[in-house]
Formats: sequence, structure tokens, C-alpha cells
Amino acid sequence: MQPLSHTRFQGQALIRVGNEDSFLLLAPQFGGRLVRWVHRGEDMLYWPDNADWSQPARVRGGNPLLFPFIARHFADGAQGAWKDASGAVRAMPNHGFARDLPFAVTRHEPGRSIAMELQASDATRASYPFDFSFEVTYRLLEDGLEARLRTRNAGAQPLPYYAGHHFYFALAHQGRGASGLAMPAAILMHQRADGSPASSGAGAAAYRLDDLRLQDTFHVLQPRLTAPRACTLAMPPNAAAPQGRKLVIDLDPPGSVPWFAVTTWSEHVDADYYCVEPWLGLPNAIHHGMGLRWLAPGQEEAAICQLRLDR
Repeated sequence: MQPLSHTRFQGQALIRVGNEDSFLLLAPQFGGRLVRWVHRGEDMLYWPDNADWSQPARVRGGNPLLFPFIARHFADGAQGAWKDASGAVRAMPNHGFARDLPFAVTRHEPGRSIAMELQASDATRASYPFDFSFEVTYRLLEDGLEARLRTRNAGAQPLPYYAGHHFYFALAHQGRGASGLAMPAAILMHQRADGSPASSGAGAAAYRLDDLRLQDTFHVLQPRLTAPRACTLAMPPNAAAPQGRKLVIDLDPPGSVPWFAVTTWSEHVDADYYCVEPWLGLPNAIHHGMGLRWLAPGQEEAAICQLRLDR
């Protein structure tokens, strides 16, 4: 593997992929976090100026990787746990453990792409007693970014999982009312206090980002009809993009397993970011089955999304 390019950012040694105009900054040692994605001089992702690197998994920014399960889980009414097939209750942190653990760089194409991998270890088996390989590959495109999540069952028993992204897209909170989100056909769902899913009806084709229907909502994707399914985030002009910008999230690239849902969320109305998150399943799916995926021993599969800028 060719030498990696490192840079200092907020006092941390990060890996840099790309050129002066378009690049990625990544922290394999901190959950394989994508910290910055700069496209033609513009930061596409939010990252706080005062990030607490003593607890990087808790930083609101970049793209945390969600694995093996997504969001909040409940077992016997207690949050932060799940029950396996034998009835054993096991701890599971919110959004899984991947964002808390170091990844190893496995492949690198200078100026273009990087792959980082997390494997099963003593740190994972107590909460998730399976052997696995979970790898993320980021590849810069001429007009955007491709993100690939590959999961492989490295053990001798079927492996349950549902992974996802948590993209924090940079957007000044004052611009939410002038920003729009176009969505493919979906059923809107939320999570009840006991962890079970609840439907709130059919989704709309388009929203303003200040629409309360979007907050902490799972857009369960319906089967595609003709054109590939995609989300389009339209944001108003700013100093870096005087004409505004449209970010198209393609959910049906060739070779990808089907994404199950897209979650929309922001922590509060004054947050200078908005999250649009492709997920392979719903929270607590290990218990209710919505989006739960199983890999046979030796099987692997990839979930791919492409983020493209349309000016």
C-alpha cells in the first residue's frame, strides 16, 4: 500500500485524501470517522470548531459509522440493550459500537479513495457475539463522493446486522426555511418509547427543512418504479456557493443491496447542520424485523450511496 498523507487538524493527526480543492479528512483511530469532505473548496459536512476530541464518538459532525445496529435498542423495557436468540440480554450502545473503536486502513489510492476496516475482537464480542468484518470505502468522484459499507460474516453462524450513515450536512440554521428536501416514495415511521416502530402515514415528495414532520423520522423506502431512488437536498446561496447547491444522494448505485430507510434529524432548531442518513434497517430491528439483515457464514454484501453536487 502506498504511503498515506497525514495532516494536523484541531491538534489531531488525520489522513487526507484528495487534492487542494477537493479532499477528505479521516480519523481511522476514532471510529473510522469522516471528519471533513471538501468539494471544490466548500465544506459539505459540518464539524464544530470546539470539537471535544476526548470523546470523538459524541461529536456532532462529519459522518459517524453506524454498526452493527442503528440508534436506540430496548430489551425488557431497558434502553441500551438487545436480546439474542438464546434470550441473553446484551448491552448495545446507541448507534452500535463501531464509532467508538479504531479502524485499520486496508486500501488506499492516493488522491482518490481509502478503505478502513473494523474486525471482531474482545471489545465487540460481549455485546455482539459474532465474527465479522465491517469496511467503509470512501471514493472521491468528479462531482461528489461515493460511500460503500461492506459487511462480511467471518464466523460459523448466521450474522444479523443493519448498518448506516449519519451524515451531518453543513447548513446554517437560518437557511432551513429556504432549503428543501425531495424524497422518493416512503412511509413515515417513528420509534415509540418502548422501541417499537409506529407509522405516521405516507411521506411527501418534498419538504422544507423546517417542517416538523422531518424531525427524527424514518422514511421507509418503497420499491422503486422506474428511476433510481434518490434524495435531493437543495440549499440556499452562501459565500461558497452563490447560486446555491443541490446535493443528490443516489440510493440505487449498481452493486448495492437495498437501503431500507432514510432518517432525517437535527439536534435543535439552532444547529448549523441537517442530517440525512441512509440506513439498512430501523432501530430495534433485531426484535421487530424491519430491515434486519442476515448473512450466512462466509457471505458478504455492500451498501453503496453516491453523493453528487448538482449546481
